[in-house]
Amino acid sequence: MADCAVDPTRVFVAGMSAGGAMAAVMADSYPEMYAAVGIHSGLAHGTAQDVMSAFGAMQGGGLPGTGNTVPVIVFHGDRDSTIAAVNAEKIITARRSVPRAASDPAGGRPRPVTIEGDTGGRPYTRAVHTDHGGSVIAESWLVQGAGHAWSGGNPAGSYTDQQGPDATIEMIRFFLEHPSTSTAG
Repeated sequence: MADCAVDPTRVFVAGMSAGGAMAAVMADSYPEMYAAVGIHSGLAHGTAQDVMSAFGAMQGGGLPGTGNTVPVIVFHGDRDSTIAAVNAEKIITARRSVPRAASDPAGGRPRPVTIEGDTGGRPYTRAVHTDHGGSVIAESWLVQGAGHAWSGGNPAGSYTDQQGPDATIEMIRFFLEHPSTSTAG
């Protein structure tokens, strides 16, 4: 970051599937480095301890995930047969279980705002979770009819579903709404 003059308040991490699980691990291990995390069709950090428990977690959600204070946006298809959609819930539950420092001592448990839509693509349910101060700490998108593929992805790519909603655009929107207050770097 220092070598390339990167703004330390605008460092984000995102990934899909195993890359989504790795993004969760990175955000949990180094929360001071990331302003926000995007996880598409992945696992929460801490849901698996080895290869066998990882395969179990992919299908049934595994152990409860660990959380951190990094804002998270999650996308998952409800027909994903590779990584069950329950994993998206685990990621959101893990994030909501961690208070956002002194600004949210109660632990961020208000009811989410839920929006149903289709934006010209697949129908989805979007849930926005805030802390008690009203700051968005997590957002989840459950895409109806989608399998194990990047929602809104380019049809020339592998593991993409061009029908949308567009996960790339929504993650960028989310990231830009969440600059870090950390000056790590």
